[in-house]
Amino acid sequence: MMSRSYTNLLDLASGNFPAMGSGREFKERRRMPRVMSVPGFVPEMDDDQAVSVSSDNPSTVSTDRIIIVANQLPLKAKRREDNKGWSFSWNEDSLLLQLKDGFPEEMEVLYVGSLRIDIDPAEQDDVSQYLLEKFKCVPTFLPPDVLAKFYDGFCKRQLWPLFHYKLPFSTDKSHRFDRALWEAYVLANKLFFQKVVEIINPEDDYIWVHDYHLMVLPTFLRRRFNRVKMGFFLHSPFPSSEIYRTLPVREEILKALLNSDIIGFHTFDYARHFLSCCSRMLGLEYQSKRGYLGLEYYGRTISIKIMPVGVHMGRIESVMRMADEECKARELKQKFEGKTILLGIDDMDIFKGINLKILAMEQMLKQHPKWQGRAVLVQIVNPARGKGIHVEEVLTEIEESCTRINRVFGRPGYEPIVFIDRAVPITEKLAYHSLAECVIVTAVRDGMNLTPYEYIVCRQGISGSESSSNVNDPKKSMLVISEFIGCSPSLSGAIRVNPWNVEATAEAMNEAISMSDGEKQLRHEKHYRYVSTHDVAYWSRSFLQDMERACTDLLRKRCWGIGLSFGFRVVALDPNFKKLSIDAMVSAYKRARSRAILLDYDGTVMPQNSINKSPSKEVISLLETLCADPKNVVFIVSGRGRISLSEWFAPCEKLGIAAEHGYFLRWSQDGEWETCGNCSDFGWMQIAEPVMKLYTEATDGSSIERKESALVWQYRDADLGFGSSQAKEMLDHLESVLANEPVAAKSGQFIVEVKPQDVSKGLVAEKIFTSMTESGKQADFVLCVGDDRSDEDMFEIVSSAISRNILSSNATVFACTVGQKPSKAKYYLDDTSEVINMLESLAEESDSTPRITADSGDSS
Repeated sequence: MMSRSYTNLLDLASGNFPAMGSGREFKERRRMPRVMSVPGFVPEMDDDQAVSVSSDNPSTVSTDRIIIVANQLPLKAKRREDNKGWSFSWNEDSLLLQLKDGFPEEMEVLYVGSLRIDIDPAEQDDVSQYLLEKFKCVPTFLPPDVLAKFYDGFCKRQLWPLFHYKLPFSTDKSHRFDRALWEAYVLANKLFFQKVVEIINPEDDYIWVHDYHLMVLPTFLRRRFNRVKMGFFLHSPFPSSEIYRTLPVREEILKALLNSDIIGFHTFDYARHFLSCCSRMLGLEYQSKRGYLGLEYYGRTISIKIMPVGVHMGRIESVMRMADEECKARELKQKFEGKTILLGIDDMDIFKGINLKILAMEQMLKQHPKWQGRAVLVQIVNPARGKGIHVEEVLTEIEESCTRINRVFGRPGYEPIVFIDRAVPITEKLAYHSLAECVIVTAVRDGMNLTPYEYIVCRQGISGSESSSNVNDPKKSMLVISEFIGCSPSLSGAIRVNPWNVEATAEAMNEAISMSDGEKQLRHEKHYRYVSTHDVAYWSRSFLQDMERACTDLLRKRCWGIGLSFGFRVVALDPNFKKLSIDAMVSAYKRARSRAILLDYDGTVMPQNSINKSPSKEVISLLETLCADPKNVVFIVSGRGRISLSEWFAPCEKLGIAAEHGYFLRWSQDGEWETCGNCSDFGWMQIAEPVMKLYTEATDGSSIERKESALVWQYRDADLGFGSSQAKEMLDHLESVLANEPVAAKSGQFIVEVKPQDVSKGLVAEKIFTSMTESGKQADFVLCVGDDRSDEDMFEIVSSAISRNILSSNATVFACTVGQKPSKAKYYLDDTSEVINMLESLAEESDSTPRITADSGDSS
């Protein structure tokens, strides 16, 4: 018998996702109870559009439910003694269970994830129903072949090493990227998605997805529910762009994560690496607003959350009491009486640096013989979680080091290294914590690592505990931790080490156990204040609050999905921001008596990525036709210089040109050039140009464009990360040296520009409208089209022109940006080809017949 979860999924191709659920089925599913009484199944359907939830009138009902999605459920399971069925209980040590403490009491929490044990397909339905009713858990059953490729394959052999900075240098086939493993990863994520769909109320529920196992799940959810409120938290490191870019599916994973509303990381380093990848691979730049980091992505702002997770104080204290009852601390005190204990507790994998720690202990005993016979390193190794890379080789290496060191420095009744390679009960671990003088973490790369936090809480002790003999005794603790773990920035009193430097680590260990009690006490107090106030509840509460804030903005916008496969994304725009209706515009054009048409050049009538920047014959012909209509005043408003624009548009005799953002303006080819700015002294160029030259010499691929009224430094062909950094530095430099000059330094898309203060495209538009009004031809039709920041000035002036009486009171205004993005324009067109099509429609309705009468205001 095959699991329901597996049915109809064999047709899943690599990244080509069939849509799920018809419109009718979706309406019925929306009427489901908050929690289904029987786990359902979501069949595959063909209608892609019917499943997209994009209501323009979103629900305002406040949520009281959150769905936590992770690879594994926070449950323990064991077979009943009679071998009939299973017994389940909460895993009190699971972070997913502990984070509930940060949520409001009235909030319902549901879990979606897999189980640690194999459930026979015949029992899966009964188990699902039981877990849903008793624990509010929805299990995802992964078929064995999918599980092996998904977890042991793609997760543990591809993502885990890469995210910990290990590249597949070996030609060993098991280390190379395998497309079949990626397809299994996508398939597994889809199985989790199906389980979420069974229980979700998409308008009300929040969804919180956890860790690298489910990084493409946000695309499935966003594709089905455009307005779903969703957060993602990565518990592992995120590598630098130089490492991450080696992943063949790098863009697919980035784009999938960007379908979340908020993405969380433990440290700023991890977040910075993610943002750098988004910049280098997707061309996205982050912004900081009121202390929050955000990425603009097709009208949505994805929040970036930086918050290290904490420990559950109550759980640790509860286990400490259990350890007291079992007399664990007393047993260990007797065993290690008269010894100074250094403690290491690590998972068994290649990144924990366990052997480096053991070698550092050896070095300390050599350099400081006084500790021979007195200092003991207790190293507890948790069993490997999966089939990790090189685990057996690492374990063999550790055991050889322990045997050698104990043989050299050991004596009767004393072993310097106590290596514990077994599953150690948590009560025993905490007993070791309470006894240890110092905890050492030498991981070469680790996501968070809560061992130091647990140690600090244990050393604080609890009232009446054997491990803290007298409640009034001063509490002290010491930490030697790797600078490459996530908790390192939070523990400022710890001795931070580079674990690869064995000698320095040995000195740090000696310093830690040799330090005065007073110093140890001060460091402990500082750490305990932080750990006790930044616990797991604080972390989850903070993330939920930021997720609520991040989702609020999306509810006010119109949303729809575009793109296929992992190129899918949701476009979110202001409700008043619409695609320009050509028919409506042509109708208004035909009714108008006096028209103003203002067109940007690059990115509007000329594609931005075109190598040949001169206008096509088609564009010239359209502009000639529009200019020939006596009702029209047509202008090209560009940042380019007047010489190139004059040469390119020489055939269009009646075309107006505003060059260099309007500093130079000419109404027609036989007219004189006017200067619109008050700045006639360009001595400031002699100050700004040397500064730009310094940055040009230091930034390969950058260049300077000198215009008559402006200087432009562009770095489109440079390394974008370095170029962006240099641009910010240059902008500060220019603003400093030009503080007393009548100019403005501004950054744009891959440029930094310095130009006169009183020059902008907005002032050009105002001048044109005012001149038309003064000549008795006040415009009652305005079309203004542009694509970048400089054009926003035009859109702003156009929107207020009627109220300022420089346009007719009944004027029809079409301010239009190119591309679906936040803008002051009311309308948009997708690209330059649509702009050309729109101009063709206007040209067809234009009257290019020469006028006999001088009355240009006469309508025909």
